[in-house]
Amino acid sequence: MKAVQVIAEILKREGIEFLACYARNPVIEACAEIGIRTVHCRQERVGIGIADGFARASFGQRIGAVAVQGGPGIENAFPGIAQAYAENVPLLILPGGERTSRQFNRPSFRASEVYAPVTKWAAPVNDVAAIPDQMRRAFHLMRTGRPGPVLLEVAQEVWEAEFSGDIDYTPPPYLRTTPDEADVKSMAEAFLAAKSPILWAGAGILRARATEDLIQLAELVHAPVMSTNPGKSAFPDSHPLALGAATGSSSKGLKHFLGAADCVLAIGSSLTRTPFGPAVPPGKTILHATNAEDDINKDYAVAQACIGDAKLVIQALISEIKEQTGGKGRPGGGIEAEISALKDEWRAEFAEQFASSEVPINPYRMIGDLMGAVDPGETIITHDAGGPREQLLPFWQSDAPGSYMGWGKTTQLGCGLGLTMGAKLARPEKLCINLMGDAAIGMVGMDLETAVRNSIGILSLVFNNGVMAMERAVMPQSIEKFGGHTLGGNYSDVAQALGVMAQRVAEPDQFLPALERAIAATREGQPALIECMTKESTSFSRYP
Repeated sequence: MKAVQVIAEILKREGIEFLACYARNPVIEACAEIGIRTVHCRQERVGIGIADGFARASFGQRIGAVAVQGGPGIENAFPGIAQAYAENVPLLILPGGERTSRQFNRPSFRASEVYAPVTKWAAPVNDVAAIPDQMRRAFHLMRTGRPGPVLLEVAQEVWEAEFSGDIDYTPPPYLRTTPDEADVKSMAEAFLAAKSPILWAGAGILRARATEDLIQLAELVHAPVMSTNPGKSAFPDSHPLALGAATGSSSKGLKHFLGAADCVLAIGSSLTRTPFGPAVPPGKTILHATNAEDDINKDYAVAQACIGDAKLVIQALISEIKEQTGGKGRPGGGIEAEISALKDEWRAEFAEQFASSEVPINPYRMIGDLMGAVDPGETIITHDAGGPREQLLPFWQSDAPGSYMGWGKTTQLGCGLGLTMGAKLARPEKLCINLMGDAAIGMVGMDLETAVRNSIGILSLVFNNGVMAMERAVMPQSIEKFGGHTLGGNYSDVAQALGVMAQRVAEPDQFLPALERAIAATREGQPALIECMTKESTSFSRYP
C-alpha cells in the first residue's frame, strides 16, 4: 500500500465525508477511489471555507478536510486557514510539499513552517512509517481542548512511498476537561455576590452542545445573557433573558445591561479584543470559564477563572449555586420586564427602516422580509464582513443552536460563501443562506459555479449598493476622485452565466416573490442568488 492510500484510509476510518480540494494533490484521487466525496473549488481559500462551514454546522463533531497543491495552492489558502484559526474551527489541511532534499532551499515554500502561527499544529510528513502516528496526533489535537486547524505537509516523494504492514490506527476519542471544584466554588461565590451580573456566551457553548444547560443556569440566577458574534444561537434570542449578540453593532438592551453590569461571567469564549466583537467595559469583575488556559488573562484581568468544557463547567456551576443558595438560586427582580421594554424601544427605533418603501431598497427592509418569510429554526444563515454583518446580526432571531454562523474576530471578506456551502453539505435538509455585499462577491463570486457543479443548493443574497460603504466611512475622501470606493456590475447576470438561478430586485415589493422562487430552486439542488439593489447605508444598531 502506498502512503497516499494510507492517508485516505485513515480519513475513511475517521468518518471524513468529503474532501474540499483543488487539483494536483495525490490524496484527492485516493479519497475518491474509496468513496470519500471530493468537492473541487475554484479558489483554495473558498475550499477552506467549505470545510470550515461543514465543521461549524456539525458543532465541531465532524471535521472538515482540505487537500491543495503544494506551493501556490497552499499559499492561496492562507486567508481561510487564518480565519479558521481565529474562530477555533477543527480542520485538517493536507498540502503537498517539496522533496525532502529541497525543503530548506530558498525560495521553497514550507507550509508547515509558514502556517505555524495560524494552526494548532503544523508538521512535515517526511517518513511514510510515521503517517499513522502523525494522523492520530492531528485528530487528537483537533478534538481536544480549544479546536483549531492542523496542517500536515506531505513531502513530494512520500506520497508514492510504500507502507509496510497493517495500518495500526483507531480514531482517538473526544476528551473533555472537568473544572476544578475549588475554582467553581469561588466563581459561584463571586457571581452570587454581584448586584448586576451578566452572562457572556461564546462559541464554546455551541461546540459543547450546552444550550439547555445555559438556559438552566440563566434561569437559576436570573441574569441577562448576551452572546458573541461566533456564539450567536448558543442562547435562544426569544428567551426573556436574552439580550442578543454583538459585533460592532448590537441591541440596545445588550449595550445597556453590559454597561450597567458589575460582574461579567464569560463561558465558552476566548474574550478576545477585536473591533468586530463586543468589549468588556472597564471596571467590571470578570469571571472566565474556557477550555484554553492561554485565553485567561490574555486581554482582560480576570478575577476568577476555571478551565473546562463549557457544558461541564455550567453543570458544575449549577450544582454549586444550588448548594450555596439552598436550591433557590439568585432572586429575580423584574429583569425580564426591563429586557422586554428595552427590546420594544429598540425595535421601534428601527421600525421605519424595516417597513421602508425606499428605492434603492433599505437593507433592513430586506432583512425584515426575509425573517418573516423563512423558518429560522430550519435555516442556517451567515453573513459576510462589513454592512451585512452589522445589519443582520443584532436583529436576526436565532432560537435553534447552530442556526446562525457568526464570525469576525479576524475578517476575511468573502468568507460567507464557502461557509454556506459547507453548512449545506453538513445539513442538507436546512435552507442555507449567505448575506453578502457587492465587495464580497467581487472577492469570491466565481465559486458560485462550485455550488452549481456540486449541486449544493445554497441561497446567496447580494446587497448591491455600488460602493464600499464601510470603507468610505473611514478612508480619506480624497481618493473619491479616483473612484476608489465605487463598485459596479450586474451580479445576477454573472451568477446566471455560471448556472445559478439568479434574479435582480430593484424595488422592495419584488423581493418576496423572488425569494419564493429562489427557495424552490434550492430545494432541487440548484444554488440561487438574489441581487438586491440597496441604498448605501452605515446606519447600524450602535449605542453609546
